[in-house]
Amino acid sequence: MLNGFAAVSLMDTLFIDERQVTDVAGKVVAAVFEVSTPEELQKLKIENEQTENIVLDFLYWKSIPAENLVAALQGSEKTVFAVSNTASEAKLYLEALEHGLGGIVLKTQDVEAVLDLKEYFDKRNEESDTLSLTEATITRVQMVGMGDRVCVDLCSLMRPGEGLLVGSFARGLFLVHSECMESNYIASRPFRVNAGPVHAYVAVPGEKTCYLSELRTGREVIVVDQKGKQRTAVVGRVKIEKRPLILVEAKLSAKEEEMSFSIILQNVETVALVTPHQVNSSRETAVPVTSLKPGDQVLIRLQGGARHTGIEIQEFIVEN
Repeated sequence: MLNGFAAVSLMDTLFIDERQVTDVAGKVVAAVFEVSTPEELQKLKIENEQTENIVLDFLYWKSIPAENLVAALQGSEKTVFAVSNTASEAKLYLEALEHGLGGIVLKTQDVEAVLDLKEYFDKRNEESDTLSLTEATITRVQMVGMGDRVCVDLCSLMRPGEGLLVGSFARGLFLVHSECMESNYIASRPFRVNAGPVHAYVAVPGEKTCYLSELRTGREVIVVDQKGKQRTAVVGRVKIEKRPLILVEAKLSAKEEEMSFSIILQNVETVALVTPHQVNSSRETAVPVTSLKPGDQVLIRLQGGARHTGIEIQEFIVEN
């Protein structure tokens, strides 16, 4: 079994001896406390420990809400770890009350559980990276008739400047604004992005894309703001309905030979494209497609055009 785990990643060996964790040199790196009841949790005096790290093992007491644990330990100067038997339980400890615990100790002999948790941390690390967004100039706006458009309702609220990266071609995804802005025609829906037709690509975690038609309840997408800051959000509902559509094309420069990028969207005031962020400017955050015109500036995400099952590959491809 050790060989199986060694193939997963580089590992540092630690040893648990009664109430402490030591490294290969015998240095104490953490104190271990076994907790069986809520009363025992309240009586803990972890601040009296000399070590910076504290490991809590809840033994057979499995009903403790992760939120209660984080609330009880808030303000502590120690880094608190909880022993978890599954990856899903570990995620609860890491996300409770938005902050979570300092870490977890995964107690398992299942390599798949380790890989699952590794993927989770990879996504969290990805969110800390800022995406590079590029200014593009609108070159064409044209009505194209009816089509099946997709509304993506998230389990999270979006703020002004945030939306989803969507496009007809994977080489360039437009930042489509959420419906968080007030409108004269409909109430604000800050959880929704009217994202475009079923054929369009949308950015998802792992630097991948999928078709809007493939989104389902429970799947994750990437929410991005004007500055490229990204976060992961869960899809709560997807609605596909026939609506009038409008074609939008953009280029990075006015050169005739310059590659163009395009997106098709519903032709309605509540659908908008995010504009470049400008400090100390009263410029609007997004431009409704009903007001969009050649010369307007919007934001796009440049990436490789060739895709296989949503994964970027090195391959010659022509998309028009």
